[in-house]
Amino acid sequence: MIKRNKLFGTKTRVTFCLPKDAPAGSVSVVGCFNQWEPGRHELVPRKDGTRTVTVKLEPGRYRFRYLATGGVWLDDEHADRVDHEGGEIIL
Repeated sequence: MIKRNKLFGTKTRVTFCLPKDAPAGSVSVVGCFNQWEPGRHELVPRKDGTRTVTVKLEPGRYRFRYLATGGVWLDDEHADRVDHEGGEIIL
């Protein structure tokens, strides 16, 4: 799931969210906003049983995917667009 909150100015706070147990192990969101660097934006467990990470982004189009332990790639069905290269959000 993806949550968006407009901030003052032009930025938007984007929160990427996955269930606690799917998939097992650590998960990072990687994309063009962080040079596809694993571990830079690792999802953190929350009290409600989900795992989230938040990034602040300027208006634009951003490609992303989730990368889990063991090299497992996941896409987010809540992205604005999903294709064979992953998801895209448009801000």
